[in-house]
Amino acid sequence: MQKLGEFKLPPFFNYPPYFTLQPVRETREKQVQLWKDLILDFCRNQKIFIISLEEDFPLFSNSAIERSLSHEAKVVFLSALVTDGRAEWMDKGHKKCLILWMRIQDWADYILRFVRENGLEDGVMTVEDIRSGFETRGTELAGIDRGVLMRALKLLEQKGKAVIFKGNSADDEGVKFSA
Repeated sequence: MQKLGEFKLPPFFNYPPYFTLQPVRETREKQVQLWKDLILDFCRNQKIFIISLEEDFPLFSNSAIERSLSHEAKVVFLSALVTDGRAEWMDKGHKKCLILWMRIQDWADYILRFVRENGLEDGVMTVEDIRSGFETRGTELAGIDRGVLMRALKLLEQKGKAVIFKGNSADDEGVKFSA
């Protein structure tokens, strides 16, 4: 099985037709689903939140079989993730895509579980501590995209589970949890 770093690639990654958009509807639907799953799994494994179509992305080419996805194929696969609510275009030109390998609601639930499991209810953490602090090392929160984190925290705030405190800069924004 081929690997990309520590990530195990699925068998279809070595099958050249999967790097070309398939004309038959049923085949294309299967192809799109396989690529959506692969993109989400890879991004989660590598903690990647943004895919830029103007930069090389390791999944979009396979030198072993000398194949690369066309720009159209990349857009089709990412747009399918957008349709599923698992990604969002970050610009009108559809050049950058935010990958939501966990939906915002799932992130909010994960944060709440993390807070409860670590006895942080009624505690205050900075946003940066959540992203890169000692407590979050080895968890899904380590290295989380700041925008994704802030959206999840705002969702918790709307539900009365957190209060976000604005600081003088982005580095000193804080959150008080009331799980």
